[in-house]
Amino acid sequence: MGERNGLPNYPRDAGNRSSETIIFAELTIARRFLFMKIALFSDIHANLPALEATLNDIDVRSPDFLFCLGDLVGYAPWPDEVVARIRERRIATIAGNYDLGVGRGSDDCGCAYKTEEDRRRGDESIAYTNRVVSGETRDFLRRLPRHIRIETGVEAKGRSVLMVHGSPRRVNEYLFEDRPDASFVRMMDAASADVMVFGHTHKPFHRVLSADGRERHAVNIGSVGKPKDGDPRACYVLLEIDDDRLDVEFVRVTYDVERAARAVEASELPDAFADMLRKAY
Repeated sequence: MGERNGLPNYPRDAGNRSSETIIFAELTIARRFLFMKIALFSDIHANLPALEATLNDIDVRSPDFLFCLGDLVGYAPWPDEVVARIRERRIATIAGNYDLGVGRGSDDCGCAYKTEEDRRRGDESIAYTNRVVSGETRDFLRRLPRHIRIETGVEAKGRSVLMVHGSPRRVNEYLFEDRPDASFVRMMDAASADVMVFGHTHKPFHRVLSADGRERHAVNIGSVGKPKDGDPRACYVLLEIDDDRLDVEFVRVTYDVERAARAVEASELPDAFADMLRKAY
């Protein structure tokens, strides 16, 4: 596997390895870095205008490394185009629950819906996405790994940064801000993570957790293409890490929401998804 800036160029074609092997893999970056500035984004959900604006903003800020935490497709009409941008940039990416559903050609995205109307719209979304994606896109999604881990700093003072979509346990587990500290600590200790970065809920937050004389960080990086926190701008995170500190910055990016909403309305997708983009719910 080739390297760029000290990190593997991932994902790439997996040769003769089975899709099951790839899907359940954890990609570990074993090399330790004394200082890192990392950009992380998630939950694009086939929203090409939001992704392009986000990548442009990230380029201006020049992070050392860039990662995507999954859910590239669903709910908007550009799944192939979004995957193409990710592949063109060779952005290290993990699988979200929607990616796994579409990668397997399933009619189940592993999403949680509050009402039957929400479920009906969700069924329409994954059916639409399965109809329009190319075989190349489906194959790419099927091969994505579940987790990425980076070891930072010198060993005695280093941190293990674990990137997941939902949680270390399940790709579709929702971790909300009001989760008890003890639950986060148990989960992170079981996964040997000092910093856990995740998405899936589309609601960004940063929790600092102290237990047993150690400090842990749980960071939900929000959503690029389908925010649900009342702010329709795309959201991503910049992490700056060295031996003595970890800084978390939530970056909001203005993009052409109307272009995305109108494209949803012009597609076979439910019009309600356009309203969700405009109002971020």
